Amino acid sequence: MKKIVVIVIFCLLMLPASAFGHKLIPTDGTNIDYESALNIPDPVISWAMYEELEDNALFYKFDAKKDDRLFSSIVIPKLDNLENFTPSLVLIGPSTFLDLVDELKVMDVDKNFDYPIPDGYDAYVFDYNGPIPSKEFYEPFGQVTYWERQEIDLEIEAPGTYYMAVFDKNGSTGKLAVAIGYVEDFSGNDFVTVLPNAWLESRYFSEDYSQLFIMVGILLGIFGLIGFGIYRKIKRK
Repeated sequence: MKKIVVIVIFCLLMLPASAFGHKLIPTDGTNIDYESALNIPDPVISWAMYEELEDNALFYKFDAKKDDRLFSSIVIPKLDNLENFTPSLVLIGPSTFLDLVDELKVMDVDKNFDYPIPDGYDAYVFDYNGPIPSKEFYEPFGQVTYWERQEIDLEIEAPGTYYMAVFDKNGSTGKLAVAIGYVEDFSGNDFVTVLPNAWLESRYFSEDYSQLFIMVGILLGIFGLIGFGIYRKIKRK
């Protein structure tokens, strides 16, 4: 059994770092307001959240320092019923900082966010205005193909607490992955905890269960061989 564990760990370590991309933060869809906003531990580190958007907005919260680079994006799993799904990505922060973003005209945004905003804050809405179907990319570790949507890439000028949100202006529902951060940071423990869980989550998220069945079959075969070996040893005695 120890040999099997070693082989699994070795295979994970042999995968290229770019295949892992973002650390997965589990979410259950209850982050529907500022009080329940999903906490992002460090907005510079790469994180991802698999979400199912319904007729509501989903919120995220993080603390940023001055000069932190804020990078965030939305991607959609390549499923037939989601080809036209284009949810909006919202940055909610101190009004003074967002006024500066507006003054510099660094991005094409609007303020059509029909949800409450905390005092002293403002919201900028980033819509997807590109072609449909949009550009695709294949994520090797999760073995999922996505459609790329919009992204945010700017420098934080004012330290403080920020929020992000996703919602759909047309009231459409569907699956999306929200990514934030750009620095990949995996410890040794992640290879046997975070990454296996992320792989399983990606199977459910992309509705691709074929490889999961194969993996379960392989594991059952391995345990069957171990059991047969133990049985033979007992029988010999």
